[in-house]
Amino acid sequence: MARKFLYVVAFFTALAIAGMIAFSFFGPRLMQSALVPHVGFSEPPALPANFYAGSDGWISRPDGRRDDPARWQPAGKLAEAAPAQKAAIFFVHPTSSFETLHWNAPINDRIAKAQAGRFVRIQASAFAGAGDIWAPRYRQAVFGAFLTEKADAALALERAYADVKAAFAQFLVANPQGPIILAAHSQGSRHLLRLLHEEAGNSALKARLVAAYVVGWPVSVEHDLPALGLPACTGPGTTGCVLSWQSFAAPADTSAVEATFDRERGLDGQSRAGSAMLCTNPLNGGAAPDAPGDANLGVLRGDGEAASTVLLTPGEIGARCAGRGFLMLDSAPKLGTFVLPGNNYHVYDYPLFWANIRADALGRLAAWQR
Repeated sequence: MARKFLYVVAFFTALAIAGMIAFSFFGPRLMQSALVPHVGFSEPPALPANFYAGSDGWISRPDGRRDDPARWQPAGKLAEAAPAQKAAIFFVHPTSSFETLHWNAPINDRIAKAQAGRFVRIQASAFAGAGDIWAPRYRQAVFGAFLTEKADAALALERAYADVKAAFAQFLVANPQGPIILAAHSQGSRHLLRLLHEEAGNSALKARLVAAYVVGWPVSVEHDLPALGLPACTGPGTTGCVLSWQSFAAPADTSAVEATFDRERGLDGQSRAGSAMLCTNPLNGGAAPDAPGDANLGVLRGDGEAASTVLLTPGEIGARCAGRGFLMLDSAPKLGTFVLPGNNYHVYDYPLFWANIRADALGRLAAWQR
């Protein structure tokens, strides 16, 4: 039965890859036709009462479960001293559903749930050395919601955000004091940005914030950061700040990201057209735009399965912030089959710099404690 399930996961993963390849040849219309739901929005089934108060509401949380993907660490990991005080870490996973019969993935969708677990393993695990990770399950907007401007997509994102907000409220109840790290990727980062904006006046939360890793989603330096009331991280010792990057390799086609970014309004309500995107080089914590390959402490390679994902050290992949704020790799590494059209390494935003992110979180936590 387990093998059959893995075959199903592999089939849908292959389908998603095929869609990406088709996009590179036939353009966005084919992608929209294949992946945007052709049904009208309908309210997803309600979450069970007190969903986030119990373990069912979480992919990861510090309750001692054996199969917690966020606690996974690769063999041969770098050793760092344990922090004097653990942080509570809230992590929002990226889109893991290519469902086309609904606009929001059902909370018990087995395929989306399995893929979300893999993302948590190769992304959130970078923060495991710094403390306890809380990664909520939520009724995510499906992949197709990001390929259209239909009102249905906006409604789907609203429902997904409502779940993330409810989970965060429970996270704060469970962690009423001490340092906090916030992190996310892609759709998760979109929701985290909104959450930070709504909490912009919460001085108590800001005082506890070690850093917010808003990765894989564009952040306008002019129209988003000021509305958050948080600065960009300018080095590995700064705290209470925001990190963000979007990874590409040459020859890069960033036009799709830029078009969407320019079309949307920033958190201040103004047009983001023409504004620069925040680019934090994860190899040096934002201390400089450029970093050589020998600054890379280790790259994760694998598909997120615990047995087949390994840490390659040294990483040997350098990067620089360029253009409007994209992180350009100094090579086009072969990490897997999920490189998106335009040499977009979106899926690998965390694995490319896994060991550096781990060290960065520990370093910022130490700085916050000092």
